[in-house]
Amino acid sequence: MWNRLIIGSDHAGFERKEEVKSLLTRMKIDVTDVGTTSAEAVDYPDFGCQVAERVSSGEFPAGILLCGAGVGMTIVANKFPGIRAALCLDTYTAEMCRRHNDANVLILAGRRTDSATMEKIVKLWLSTEFEGGRHQRRLDKIREIEEKRGKGTEPCQN
Repeated sequence: MWNRLIIGSDHAGFERKEEVKSLLTRMKIDVTDVGTTSAEAVDYPDFGCQVAERVSSGEFPAGILLCGAGVGMTIVANKFPGIRAALCLDTYTAEMCRRHNDANVLILAGRRTDSATMEKIVKLWLSTEFEGGRHQRRLDKIREIEEKRGKGTEPCQN
């Protein structure tokens, strides 16, 4: 489990973000919150970018993002190299995205997930380890795709 995380949300995820921050604090995890700071309407890419960029750079080992449905933040976060952001609406997805995909950004849907379920998702996501093995081979392929795209070469040729 990580001992420090970065978290962010838009207005639709604000209330649940505050709940997740409280949970993380109780779990003795150092949390850096990049906003938003209220339920007043904002643009989710502004906050998704901050979290994903700082995880991608290695400044933080992992992050959590929240928006209304979770889809917007997932799209934004996965634009960054090395980010494996997963939208988790249930505990099964939270476990498997860590176990098989080594997800380093958890995306939560503030308008679709109740408080009790969200707490279970966060706790399971944080406590599940990456299995490695055949799953590492697949992550290596994803990294190769990112590297080839960055160099302007065709990423999907075998």
